[in-house]
Amino acid sequence: MPVSPNEFRSALSRFASGITVVTTKDNLGKFYGITVSAFCSVSLEPPLVLICIEKLTGSHSALLESSRFTVNILAAGDEGLSEHFASILDEKFEGVSYEVDDHGIPFLPSSMARLECSIFRTLDGGDHSVFLGLVEDVSVRDAETDPLLYFQGAYREIAK
Repeated sequence: MPVSPNEFRSALSRFASGITVVTTKDNLGKFYGITVSAFCSVSLEPPLVLICIEKLTGSHSALLESSRFTVNILAAGDEGLSEHFASILDEKFEGVSYEVDDHGIPFLPSSMARLECSIFRTLDGGDHSVFLGLVEDVSVRDAETDPLLYFQGAYREIAK
């Protein structure tokens, strides 16, 4: 018997994940950003990460055009940024503090870590595309900062 989307979503909600904002730009230079929890490391040599992006989003098209993206790993307290980039706004960077890297890709300087990537490979993943990113530069902030976590449909904190 096939698994329903609701059953699948319910099962996956039991997996705690960190929250990232993936940023890029299109060929015209317009900036895009999208909240992504489908992120993981793939390889140390070469340094590869994986993100999954829904094919119907503007960010998906921009990723294909630019062939570059930045993964901004959010810290505890960044729920507002997560919600902002998860929303349907035409100008995602309006009112948000950001900077631009050497390739013209925007990034969030408040993120606890940043990985600047070029697209290594793109794979079909049903209603999403799977992008493997070759990590070309990293920036890490304060190691004492806790990550922003998501579990069972809500933001969570690490219990200490």
